[in-house]
Amino acid sequence: MANSSLPLLHVTIGDYPPDRLDKALARDVPEEASLSRSRLMKMIADGMVSLDGVSVTNPKAKVEEGQTYALTLEPAVDVDTVAEDIPLEVLWEDDDLIVVNKPAGMVVHPAPGSWTGTLVNALLYHFGGNLSGIGGEKRPGIVHRIDKETSGLLVVAKSDRAHHGLAAQFEAHTVHRRYLAIVNGAPDAADPRLRGINGATFEASNILRIATNLARHKTDRQRQAVFFERVGRHAVTRARTLETFGTPPVASLVECWLETGRTHQIRVHMAHAGHGLIGDPTYGGKRKLSEKAVGAAAVAAVAAFPRQALHAATLGFEHPVTGEMLEFSSPLPQDMADLLAALGPVS
Repeated sequence: MANSSLPLLHVTIGDYPPDRLDKALARDVPEEASLSRSRLMKMIADGMVSLDGVSVTNPKAKVEEGQTYALTLEPAVDVDTVAEDIPLEVLWEDDDLIVVNKPAGMVVHPAPGSWTGTLVNALLYHFGGNLSGIGGEKRPGIVHRIDKETSGLLVVAKSDRAHHGLAAQFEAHTVHRRYLAIVNGAPDAADPRLRGINGATFEASNILRIATNLARHKTDRQRQAVFFERVGRHAVTRARTLETFGTPPVASLVECWLETGRTHQIRVHMAHAGHGLIGDPTYGGKRKLSEKAVGAAAVAAVAAFPRQALHAATLGFEHPVTGEMLEFSSPLPQDMADLLAALGPVS
């Protein structure tokens, strides 16, 4: 058996599991745990995965929905990631966590093609070696991410106790997150087109609710795609129109919030609803606006916008150590504010 003094991560197998343990764990382990399938395979082989107190070392072992596996997390080891003196906008910092306002264009974590200049590189320098362990490595406690070209708020753990407490809140979907997006068109309950879109419904106060499964696109592995029934992970997004532009409305500022937190969730769901984010090169946000509706200058500004118009504006959570409720807000970055100004008067 694994060392009982090490921390455990409990993973419950969801509905319609894959036919073997390694695949089922790769599907159902919380994204915030940052455990790749290759690492899960090693954990299984090393006896670090157990069911009802008994180690399971066969990655092909059959699983059943509802089973809860205990994964033993080994102590963190040093990683070969360069600490870089990159300026950070810090909204809060104490011994256990830090809240930063990430600019658009910064990758959160090093990956092929982006080994330097990332938020992790900046945090390694900022923390000076005082780090928690994630996935068996000593690196900043990244418990959630936003895309490279999305701006806004992130909380990062500085201690193991904070990391596990924050990860649990994200897993339970109790973290308060609100995003601001500038999208094509304007979601409206009066639009008959939306009533015909699978997974899209309207709640009180003209709130659009989109509920689908999300998984990697079948042919383009860099994209996520909408699925239903047994494929992918359940995802729910809500969106409310705050301002509209043009007559009739051809663009709008919307507030989005997540019941779940999946990769590219807002971008995929808004595109599925026919309201893709302006500037989104992956999910069809390059639609040309009508000059008659907003004018030539606004059309040019939208065409030139270089990224998906998405900003993580609000972040609220319970401090995992003190229990204090914390909430932070970040105003629209200058490029999105300029885009709204170019779109003209609110309709």
